[in-house]
Amino acid sequence: MNPRSGGGKASRFRIAERARAFGAQVFLIDHSLPQDLAAVARRAVDDGADLLGVAGGDGTQALVAEVAAESGLPFVVVPAGTRNHFAMDLGLDREDPSAALEALRDGVELRVDLGYAGERAFVNNVSFGAYAALVQDPAYREDKIGTMVRILPEFLARHQGPELVVRTGLLTVDRPDAVLVSNNPYQIDDPAGLDRRAQLDSGLLGVLAARAETPAETAARLRSGQMQGLTRLATPDDVVIHADPPVVPVGLDGEAVTLRAPVRCRISPRTLRVWVPRHRPGVAPTGWRPPGWAVVQRAASLVGRSHGHHTA
Repeated sequence: MNPRSGGGKASRFRIAERARAFGAQVFLIDHSLPQDLAAVARRAVDDGADLLGVAGGDGTQALVAEVAAESGLPFVVVPAGTRNHFAMDLGLDREDPSAALEALRDGVELRVDLGYAGERAFVNNVSFGAYAALVQDPAYREDKIGTMVRILPEFLARHQGPELVVRTGLLTVDRPDAVLVSNNPYQIDDPAGLDRRAQLDSGLLGVLAARAETPAETAARLRSGQMQGLTRLATPDDVVIHADPPVVPVGLDGEAVTLRAPVRCRISPRTLRVWVPRHRPGVAPTGWRPPGWAVVQRAASLVGRSHGHHTA
């Protein structure tokens, strides 16, 4: 359990106490000491654990999910992070993260896909270029939407960051400014990975590669949600990201990391056994869009006007 995730959600909702009431052994992350959470999970497996779970954000979820998938054990997601996108797509209650523990008493098992970037697993997405720059920014963890509004249009327009090439199947995308590879594709009207995925067991990677010429052009695309200038596809094939430096900054489920280039992304279909409560909020209504995306679009409109012209 990560007691600091989501501003201390795990502590406020007494998740450790409630988990112990279900018979679970709880390990608390001590941020004052260097700790390898994946190694902790593997020790639990070696000690005879019959299930793994974690209370934390998406990056923390991915670390333990990888071990659960390797060992074939069920995995319980307790959404104690900030945005909890993985939990959202599983239909879990993000307002009360402790509700996820009902999976231990009255749960059902979902078989879902797991993405890999090199040897690192991801439950949501891995990002390069402009998207990775967002994650690398120190303000991103506390203000994801504000950081995106501040950085993304200018970064895309100035073509900053490493020179990238994306290859998958017969497709090659040269020099995109931003690349997002997701564990299952995001909905079609979401060019920034803030929205939902229709399913988590399609066996497909979602790929979004973007390049822009001016800040106003970038702002117009964000404002309208239009796909012009974007390469978008869903594929069962590996996606390989080539970069000019040997080590490239990456956003892995919202965590800033570095990986050796080229980075090979792949999907492992239905490899993760997730236990969720039988009764949970479920999927949002068709057409629902999180408030954050609307904020990005409105701010992008202001960026477009500030650069002297409007692109329809």
